[in-house]
Amino acid sequence: MDFPLTQLSLYIMAISVGIFTVIAAITDYKARKIYNVLTVPFFVLGIIYQAVFNGWEGLMYGGLGFLAGFGSFFLIWMAGSGAAGDVKMMGALSVWLGFKATLAVMIVGTLFVLIGSFVILFWSVIRRGARKTKETYLATGKTLKGKKKKYKAETMEQKQKRGLMPFALPVVLATWSVTTWMVIKSIVLQ
Repeated sequence: MDFPLTQLSLYIMAISVGIFTVIAAITDYKARKIYNVLTVPFFVLGIIYQAVFNGWEGLMYGGLGFLAGFGSFFLIWMAGSGAAGDVKMMGALSVWLGFKATLAVMIVGTLFVLIGSFVILFWSVIRRGARKTKETYLATGKTLKGKKKKYKAETMEQKQKRGLMPFALPVVLATWSVTTWMVIKSIVLQ
């Protein structure tokens, strides 16, 4: 955030965001869904948090964070990647984090996605071989040499099965990394 947080407000934010991301990751892993019953109240609580602890300036940075987090992931969802729950999760999370921390979470989260994807694909190739890995994770599935094949549009369930990992896990790791850094930085700068 671009404005100083009190120790109390920083700890409340870090604990709240930590609990939210754990619950979101568990539901995303188990059901491949992040429920509105989780994201909507957390979004509202984020607005209340910003208003109570940081006033108008906090509401402004929370709003900018929301535009960055929700807006970016909404565009990704519109392009056919990601799921609506991921968009709502980032929207709710970013109101709490503000603009700069939201950008940091997105950058660090992208690094975790890249590392996790590489590890999953590498492990799959070792365990099952390159051909089976290709059939599992590529949208086109099996290919026939020299022949064109028409493919049906994927259902959401097929697309989810093809996905490497639930999105919430890298967001949890990124959020914890960023909020831990914020807490450490605030303690050191005291």
